[in-house]
Amino acid sequence: MQTTHIPAKKSKLTFYIIISMLVGFGVGLLVFNFCDATFKVDFSKNIKLLGTIFIRLVQMIISPLVFSTLVVGIAKLGDLKAVGRVGGKAMLWFITASLASLLIGMVLVNWLQPGSMLQGATADEAGLKDLAAKTQEFSLAKFVEHIIPKSVFEAMATNEILQLVVFSIFFGVATAAIGERAKPIIKALDIVSEIVLKIVGYVMNFAPIGVFGTIAAVVAKSGPSIFKFYGYYYLYFLIGIAILWVLLYGVGLLILKNRMPDLLKRISNPLLIAFSTTSSEAVFPKLTTELENFGCKDKIVSFILPLGYSFNLDGSMMYMTFASLTIAQIFHIDMPIGTQLTMLLVLMLTSKGVAGVPRASLVVVLATCSMFKIPEAGVALILPIDHFCDMFRTATNVLGNALATSVVSKWEGELTQPLDTV
Repeated sequence: MQTTHIPAKKSKLTFYIIISMLVGFGVGLLVFNFCDATFKVDFSKNIKLLGTIFIRLVQMIISPLVFSTLVVGIAKLGDLKAVGRVGGKAMLWFITASLASLLIGMVLVNWLQPGSMLQGATADEAGLKDLAAKTQEFSLAKFVEHIIPKSVFEAMATNEILQLVVFSIFFGVATAAIGERAKPIIKALDIVSEIVLKIVGYVMNFAPIGVFGTIAAVVAKSGPSIFKFYGYYYLYFLIGIAILWVLLYGVGLLILKNRMPDLLKRISNPLLIAFSTTSSEAVFPKLTTELENFGCKDKIVSFILPLGYSFNLDGSMMYMTFASLTIAQIFHIDMPIGTQLTMLLVLMLTSKGVAGVPRASLVVVLATCSMFKIPEAGVALILPIDHFCDMFRTATNVLGNALATSVVSKWEGELTQPLDTV
């Protein structure tokens, strides 16, 4: 019942975000054109607090969200040995596709430099030098410290997401190993994850207020140049999505051969629904039916597809590196290639904890920015354009999961003729 209300709620939220962006732009422009320099600085500093409130609300739910969803996801797999050959092949595909997606986003940002459109617009030069210095200090030793928690409660309190992922993996595997006795824990954490997801919905209702404060602050301080940035940011993102689709379709042709066009035709309806609602979960039942009609065995579909919804988010993965590195460029944060590759590996892990969450990519980008000492305020800057990016990345996620399920079926020799032609 709840799923049917998601598109209406999302479209209404998007409408409010667009309105708040326009109002924020108008208010900021008035201040920029008619107020003195001192008032501009004070106004920007104070109105920006609205964006800060929204960001802190998102940060508030990151830790419980990652822990509950990741533990439940792992525990529901059951005995990991039973996953066996099919699970291994699926994970090989997921990891390869995720790395390719992340690399596309990284290469695009370094090549096209979308953040340069706003460089200096929101920068606090004194603070940025300190931030850049901290980024340079990010070494292998510090990375190891970020991975291994000395206290799960400390990791939660400080939002050390990677440490929390490590603990959650151990906790999930141990829970699965115990078997029947752990079912109450799994059920309890499943309920916790549902509660946290409900909170995510509440928090997102504050998004228009955060957008208004952030846009008004930026425009009041730096003028209307931010909308030039939005145009280039969206264009460059679409180039990345196009490259990713060409790559996925090409690999599909290589493995599935002449059946790839038929697969794309069959999932066209789920793709359109996912695109218009920005909800890949909303098309899960329909996608399951279409893949089985395509010739994938039901036992493989029922295993691979849910797993893919957690581990195979190709469009979102590309966006995560694209957005994180763009924010770093906006704030003049120097990110050497070694640091960028470290970020890529971090995103490979942290992104697995928030699959299926509304605006999951933004949650991961926010956590990543915090870890790499990139100003989190940049996330509020890209929020107004995020819904339109989300439409394309959600459809790409659906394509990636349909392709993964079909390819693993082919590898297992379980891909039969379409059911409607038998």
